[in-house]
Amino acid sequence: MDIDSGNTAWVLISAGLVLFMTPGLAFFYAGMVRSKNVLGMLMQNFFSMGLVSLLWVLVGFSLAFGDGGGWIGNFDFAGLKDLANEATQLPGYVKVDESIDLSLTIPALAFCAYQMMFAIITPALFTGATADRMKFAGYTVFLGLWLVVVYSPVAHWVFSPTGWLFKRGALDFAGGTVVHINAGIAALALVLVLGKRRGWPRDAMPPHSLPLTLLGTGILWFGWFGFNAGSALGASGLAAQALLNTHLAAAAAMLGWLVAEKLKTGHPTTLGAASGAVAGLVAITPCAGYVSGLSPLAIGLAAGVACFLAVQVKFRFGFDDSLDVVAVHLVGGIVGSVLLGFFADLSVNPAGFDGLFAGGGSGLLVDQLVAVAAVVVFSGVLSFVLAKVIDIVIGLRVSPSDEEAGLDTTQHSETAYNLGDFGSMGRVGA
Repeated sequence: MDIDSGNTAWVLISAGLVLFMTPGLAFFYAGMVRSKNVLGMLMQNFFSMGLVSLLWVLVGFSLAFGDGGGWIGNFDFAGLKDLANEATQLPGYVKVDESIDLSLTIPALAFCAYQMMFAIITPALFTGATADRMKFAGYTVFLGLWLVVVYSPVAHWVFSPTGWLFKRGALDFAGGTVVHINAGIAALALVLVLGKRRGWPRDAMPPHSLPLTLLGTGILWFGWFGFNAGSALGASGLAAQALLNTHLAAAAAMLGWLVAEKLKTGHPTTLGAASGAVAGLVAITPCAGYVSGLSPLAIGLAAGVACFLAVQVKFRFGFDDSLDVVAVHLVGGIVGSVLLGFFADLSVNPAGFDGLFAGGGSGLLVDQLVAVAAVVVFSGVLSFVLAKVIDIVIGLRVSPSDEEAGLDTTQHSETAYNLGDFGSMGRVGA
């Protein structure tokens, strides 16, 4: 294996950027919950950084990228076996022909670390849907099992060159199906098992700190450059294209959401700006390394409007997705994955295919639809079953009294804000 130091440096930096997204996500969500549940939300996200990291190096990476066939990997790399050897080749990462070269120019260990950060943030995404009512013990068990039996197989299908969806021709540059659709449908399964928050939708449950949410949005936007441009696995023109596409789609989606919000409610909101930007980032994720020109603007604009409209669905059907994970991540992921079948351009990336608008016919679009359907069904069914079993065995939801008191005190014996003892001048007893 010919290791390129520049490519390695870029991927290592990108790994750090993607890891930084998880605290960003934590703040994004924490600002939207009530003050009594802030630490509960932060803890669930930060805990993913711990548990998933261990499971990833023990079995997750090997199940995702080992050579076990089209459906799942094997245990060849369990416990990081042989990954420190720079001569180690990952299955399928080879030169296909003169125009397509999938060979890695970074150490396998660097690739493992980079993919670990994706595995960390993916299950953290669905914590927004279950906000205010999920028991921490139930979350930890679901998190661990879901990483092994749902995330790792889906990552193998789509990301590994030996996976059946990869071989079929479905494209996903950085995780539209693996990350966003996967987590989005799992979020829906969880809320169906958990049920509604006490008082929803009758009682108002406004965000307690939108500045925290906007801070989280900024961190996510920044980290997403590592998420998408880093997926080029090298410091290259493709990485530059992916970075620019990422930014443009987020900008267009933010504007699209705000226009739709203004037309419907009469006011563009800061929460809408944050949600719209994230919707665009989600939608461009599968497309980032396969489109160019004005395509990311069209994809982002479509995602901003579609995800805003999707928020209304939970009220119509009565499922309590607390922080709109289904609307932003499931719908945004589907929008991006399907639109890739229209906008993909082989001239951007020779490892891709031409979409409908580039004269490639309907073949790629069909493959994208198959990938979306496969992930929705597999992840949705397994996530629902896992949630049901855990709920029966140890319980997923906190008691009504604990929910009323808040997760911070009942689950972690802490409070985010200890301001009650301070008077108007900041002095105790003032």
